[in-house]
Order: sequence, then structure tokens, then C-alpha cells
Amino acid sequence: MPVAPLQFQSPTGQLLSQIMQTHPHLLPAAIDQQLDQLQSDRDTQKLEKPPPSQDPLLYRRIAEVREKDRQKSLEEIVYCFIVQKFLENDILMIPKISPSAYPTGQVDFWPNQGQKLESIHSPDAMDMIQSHLTLILGERVIGPLNTIVQISKLKLGKLYAASIMYGYFLKRVDERYQLERSMNTLPKSYKLRSYVMYLDAETLHRYATIRSNEAVALIEKQTQALFGRPDIKIADDGTLDASNDEVVGISFSGLTMLVLEAVAFGSFLWEAESYVESKYHFLTN
Repeated sequence: MPVAPLQFQSPTGQLLSQIMQTHPHLLPAAIDQQLDQLQSDRDTQKLEKPPPSQDPLLYRRIAEVREKDRQKSLEEIVYCFIVQKFLENDILMIPKISPSAYPTGQVDFWPNQGQKLESIHSPDAMDMIQSHLTLILGERVIGPLNTIVQISKLKLGKLYAASIMYGYFLKRVDERYQLERSMNTLPKSYKLRSYVMYLDAETLHRYATIRSNEAVALIEKQTQALFGRPDIKIADDGTLDASNDEVVGISFSGLTMLVLEAVAFGSFLWEAESYVESKYHFLTN
């Protein structure tokens, strides 16, 4: 069984995927090697000049294709880093939810990894994640966890993607909070929740904004790899028609695990972006 739901398309991604399956302990070194190769390719291309005999427009088009290939490779390197973080923490990622009478039944029968998914966060961050769960699930989060709820796959996908973005934001702001605490610039009684509440609107917006196109693409692709592409059509009157969207049954326990995995994915996405940027500059600001 694949260790992650997303299928790799670039040669770089396929190579790293194979190493992930057969020699996972070699993955960090392989990621570094591929980032070095990307940097070398980019440096070489910058020094190249078009041959006098070649059409400048064709040369520019070839350069654009090469840059697009590098971006695809970079995207999949970031994804491999995220999967590596799941593996390091002994967490099995939820596999692609295949079409069946109860597609999300797979989530309910997947090993419960709540404790492992919670342990990757600081206690302060986990406190805010519990609030996020309560906001999504309502008071049911403290009710019977085996209660089945009916929910459309489209809503489930939106919930998963939003939780990735929340995990990304939370990791970003928690890093700054922990840094300021270590420098003794905050009152001792100050918790992460208070810290976030007192951030100005501009800083909050910046922290909630995904930094790279590669990360935005991965949020979309990870969500679609799990739940499939949404079946949405434009009706004759111009409105969006999602009537073919599949409604599925999933327990509150399964929903909780989906949200916790998404938050962890977002947290690891922030780490992956930061690590890759340290080796291969790709963030614009």
C-alpha cells in the first residue's frame, strides 16, 4: 500500500517515492541531493545564452518549460518532506478514499492515531486545535464518538483543506510565540491563545497566508487525492450545481482523525517550505 495518497508525476517525485517505499531512512539525504540538483539546473540555465541560429521565442518557450518542470519537482520534494515527517512520527496517512457504498468507512476502520497526531504539537497549540475541533464538530466532540453523521464529500474536502490551512497558520504563529517566550519578551502567564488574540490584523493576515504557489497546489492535490475531484457543474441559470455530490456516512471519531491529520499536514507543510527554502530559494517574500 502507498505511504501517501498523492501519486507522483515528475521523475524526481517518482524517484523519491520509490526510496520512501524501499529505503525510507535514505529519504532525507535523497531530498537534499534533489534540491542540490535543482539548484545546479537553475544556475546552469541562468548562464546559458540562446544559440544564434535558434528562434528567441522558441528558446524562451523551452526555458519556461524547464522552469515549470523544476516547479513540479519542487512541489513533489515538499510533499515528500511532509510524508517523511509523518513516517518519523510513526503516523500512517489516511489512504485514498475509494468509491463504495460507504467511502469514509475506510477512515473509521483506519488505526486510531489521535494521540500520535496530537503529540506533534506544543501543548499551547493543541489547546487551540481542540477549539478548532469544537468549532467544526460542535459540542458533539464531547459526545459519543461512534455516532455517524451524513456529510457530502465536497464539504468533507473543504473541511480537510481548511484544517490544513489552520495547521499551517498555527505552526507559523506558534514558532514566533515560542521564540518570543524564550527571549523573555512576553509575560509568563501569556498563552498562545492570548498571543494570537493581540496580534494586529495585518500580522494575522500575513501569518494565515500560504507563502508559495507550490504549497497552495499541494493543499488542493492532497485534498483531491483523498476525496476525488468535486463533481460540480454550472447550471443553465449560471449557479453552481453540486447535486451529484456524494453524501457519505462517517463517525465523529473518523471526522476528528481527518481533521487532526489535516492540521498535522499543515504544520508539516510550514516546516517543509522553510526547510526547502534554506536549500533552494523559491519564496518570493
